[in-house]
Amino acid sequence: MADKDELELEGEESQGLGNNQKKASGLVALVPNLLKFVAIGLGALIFIVTVSVITHNILNRGGRAQTAIPTASPFVGTRPTFTAFTGIGQVRTMTNDPIPYSVVVEMIIHYDLNDNAAMTELNDRRLELVDFTRTFFRSKRAHDLRPENEQRLRQEIIEHLNTRILNTARVRMITFNQLDVMQI
Repeated sequence: MADKDELELEGEESQGLGNNQKKASGLVALVPNLLKFVAIGLGALIFIVTVSVITHNILNRGGRAQTAIPTASPFVGTRPTFTAFTGIGQVRTMTNDPIPYSVVVEMIIHYDLNDNAAMTELNDRRLELVDFTRTFFRSKRAHDLRPENEQRLRQEIIEHLNTRILNTARVRMITFNQLDVMQI
């Protein structure tokens, strides 16, 4: 009995089924399945587009742009105001070149506004600052003192003054009223 219940795949017809039923073949059998998959795909496409449009409208809040273009940058602030120390005056020295160049420099030290301790320390160390200026520029070569290297020079001077010479005062900026390098 178990042998009779199994499917017969070798082309024999099973007993008890009607022999007069025909199976649909070719395009007629393919059309319902094809229409079923097209309908499922079309339904999924409509659903996805609807969800996308609704989500887009919710996120844009009726078409307004999410990002506003700023008219002024929030990162650009006002430049701080500093007090200038001009007590060093004009310093003359020579460069460290094989054929020395003459250097005339007038350096201005800027420190925090209303910092009385810095003003006092800079005044007390005026002679030391003049000597520092002379030795600093004497240790440089003429090509180090070119205008394109001035920013690097300023940074070196600020670091040197803040770390080695001054105790409580902090130099914030260095400017040059005069920086002349001339060949002798």
